[in-house]
Amino acid sequence: MIHDNKATPILFRQAAIYPEGRIQTVLLKGIDPQQSILSIPSHKLSSPGDEVPILIGERMAKNISAKIDDTITIRWRDVKGTFDAVEGKIVAIMKTDVTGIDKGQLWVPLQELEKMTCLPNEATIIVVDQNVDQNISYKAQFADWEFKSQKFLLKDITSMVKSKRISAGILYAILLFLAMLAIFDTQVLAIFRRRKEIGTLMALGMTRRQVVTVFTLEGAMHGILAIFLAALYGIPFLIYSAKTGMALPQTTDDYGFALAQRLFPSYSLGLVLITILVVMSTVTIVSFMPSRKISHLKPTEALKGKIS
Repeated sequence: MIHDNKATPILFRQAAIYPEGRIQTVLLKGIDPQQSILSIPSHKLSSPGDEVPILIGERMAKNISAKIDDTITIRWRDVKGTFDAVEGKIVAIMKTDVTGIDKGQLWVPLQELEKMTCLPNEATIIVVDQNVDQNISYKAQFADWEFKSQKFLLKDITSMVKSKRISAGILYAILLFLAMLAIFDTQVLAIFRRRKEIGTLMALGMTRRQVVTVFTLEGAMHGILAIFLAALYGIPFLIYSAKTGMALPQTTDDYGFALAQRLFPSYSLGLVLITILVVMSTVTIVSFMPSRKISHLKPTEALKGKIS
């Protein structure tokens, strides 16, 4: 799989560096500079030189106050327990949203790390291409390796999304309840102010059921009008937010998992239609509730402006 460019090996080893005269524990990660499985600029580790080329992330560079072409002393212990040290040169600083490949880590060429630690043809993990069939029984093919799918690796993010959906549902219900209350108050006020009109309609021969139907349909028409008015500014906003995304604060590094600086929402047709159906049903039901009081009105009292 590695030969077919469907996987890439990575070797992990503990080490220590001495930035600005202080000691700091880091994790050395050896990776093939020519790999194309991971979206990191590993090709920059091919730079020739006497020092070991090092690739670090922006967070790591900020932590040790390092910049490109700076040299760092690296001390490690090989597989036989012997300590050794070498000078490394920072050849590139990458910008990544994944803190798990940035903080406290130095990326070096795999062959260099194998020589440094006396571990030829060894690897800690092997990353497979995302297009590799995950239904293959890897346990049968590689008995010494434990396969972890994307579903397993994204378990933390999936759990967070599920918890956020619950809280979002509660907030949605509260907002919907407030909207129902506003519609209900509007319909009650409309009946109170138009009681003489209601009495006139009933005196002209309209049944109570017909009057209730008129006011219920009136509330439903308000809902339809609201949908069209909301679509005038809502559709352009949804398209704009889906294309440009929504910026997140810089504090997202504290979440402990990869989170992009911009989130791109996705709005499905089913989501839009279900939302419209829920709102229309709510508007119609809430419009019907105060309209039921009309059935108890007497035409003579309604003409006088009274509500019995």
